Amino acid sequence: QLRLVESGGGLVQPGGSLRLSCATSGFTLDYYAIGWFRQAPGKEREGLSCFTSSDSSTAYADSVKGRFTISRDNAKNTVYLQLNSLKPEDTGVYYCAALYGLFRRCVLDAGTYDYWGQGTQVTVSS
Repeated sequence: QLRLVESGGGLVQPGGSLRLSCATSGFTLDYYAIGWFRQAPGKEREGLSCFTSSDSSTAYADSVKGRFTISRDNAKNTVYLQLNSLKPEDTGVYYCAALYGLFRRCVLDAGTYDYWGQGTQVTVSS
């Protein structure tokens, strides 16, 4: 069955970096869009970045553009999110998600994604 498992979160100082991993199984990345989202306590889930292999396109939220980078390793069935120049407001639970289909471009709307991982906590604090 389709699974997504996030890892790589932790406690980091402002200005620091983390590399989050989304290990996938049970499906082929070529037929899905993959998105990264985060959720802070009391707030709605926020789309951060997404990738679709059908057109090799990516998208980023304005709040993370230039700081976060999405990438993939097909051999490892893994999607990554590199977090740089972290700020305290980046704190939250980070999720990866998958949406089945062939897309020219991906979207950052959490409501459109079908499958979700359990999340990994990122805390940015001095």
